[in-house]
Amino acid sequence: MILIVDDKIENIKALKKILTAQGFEVDTASSGEEALKKVLKNDYQLVILDVQMPGMDGFEVAEAISGISKTSELPIIFLSAVNVSKAFITKGYTSGGHDYLVKPIDPDILVLKIKMFIKLQEQAKELARTQQELRNEIAHRIRAEEKKDEFIGMASHEVKTPLTSVKAYIQLAGVAIHDNKIARALQFINKANNQVDKLNHMMTELLDIAKMESGRLDFNLSEFNLNQLLDDVLDIFQQSNPEREVIRSGNADIVVRGDALRLEQVILNYLSNAAKYSPETEKIHLDACETPDNEIRISVKDHGIGIDKKEQVNLFTKFYRTKQSSAEYRGLGMGLYLCAEIVKFHGGKYGVESQLEKGSTFYFTLPASARITVNTPPPQTS
Repeated sequence: MILIVDDKIENIKALKKILTAQGFEVDTASSGEEALKKVLKNDYQLVILDVQMPGMDGFEVAEAISGISKTSELPIIFLSAVNVSKAFITKGYTSGGHDYLVKPIDPDILVLKIKMFIKLQEQAKELARTQQELRNEIAHRIRAEEKKDEFIGMASHEVKTPLTSVKAYIQLAGVAIHDNKIARALQFINKANNQVDKLNHMMTELLDIAKMESGRLDFNLSEFNLNQLLDDVLDIFQQSNPEREVIRSGNADIVVRGDALRLEQVILNYLSNAAKYSPETEKIHLDACETPDNEIRISVKDHGIGIDKKEQVNLFTKFYRTKQSSAEYRGLGMGLYLCAEIVKFHGGKYGVESQLEKGSTFYFTLPASARITVNTPPPQTS
């Protein structure tokens, strides 16, 4: 929209007719004071400003417009039939004007100048947007690199810890065998084996992260019974956590299509986190049910430390660990990010419900489209 500012109504009508005929949207003001109010309230592409006006003259209006951050780049074209001297024209430019035309004006020249200034303004705005996007991207990359460096340092530390433990347990087992204490040696070997399992889990997670970053995280789709998958997951989990009691509820006797191993990875991660962050309790709840939208919802509930509401929104993002988990519990902080990517691949949703000191429920869903209808053969008649 173009704003025409002139104290003479006949001048406004003449200019408005020229501009509307060229398809421009036009607004008008009959004084400098009115023009300033409109400039502050509305967005204009350009201002055509008469120099000679009672009250605030054109130069004062231009200086005011140029001094406001919102309108400092707004193009201003001065029109004058009286003040045509070099001094006045110079004052027009120094007060914030972009051009100074002397009446009578050539309508074609005026329209060309208006189009040029509007185009330049649009290009300047686009350039500013591009620059801001580049600044945002640079800041994002810097933050990502910082997080990446932090993650590498943390991963190195986390990998070193089980390696050191394995070496120590093997040395202790060797001493026990030398002293003919076979039972004691077996205990140390079992502890070393647990540390190897942790190390293997970390290496698998790191490899998956590397594949994901390069867009090569592989998925193998097949049809399987969800009930059987949950049985297999519980069997694996109980072998590593015999002291835990997993209370299972719901009905998962459903055939679905997906990557069974990847979904197993998600449920095991949920269960492992439940065990890690509820050290004072033995019971963990695993539930499978159908939602009113015919989705399949699988959830794992613990009675542990819980998660602050402010931190819940970031749990499934890359490299994120809560303040409490970073201080008290080991881990790479990438497990839930991997879970989120796996669930998204299957077209499902994921999330957490948690209260501090009351525990957490991590869940994910599979869409109704993942369900496979099994055709039951009709009963045979004799």
